Amino acid sequence: MKPLAVIGIVLIVLGIAGLAVANISFTERRTVVDAGPLKITADQERTVPIPTIAGIAAVVVGLGLVFMSRKSA
Repeated sequence: MKPLAVIGIVLIVLGIAGLAVANISFTERRTVVDAGPLKITADQERTVPIPTIAGIAAVVVGLGLVFMSRKSA
């Protein structure tokens, strides 16, 4: 399989995953107070939205790459 086709398939899979999952959530641990031996930390949950247009663009570009790799074969 050509590298161009592999990159295209990876983009298609990532684009579909981006369309299926609207947000990515993760927990970040931050140090609030650091005064000598006293350390106070806080866990903060963050959410990163995935734009729908990014998923659609990844699928379209991936399909284009797969098509271009088949055309040159």
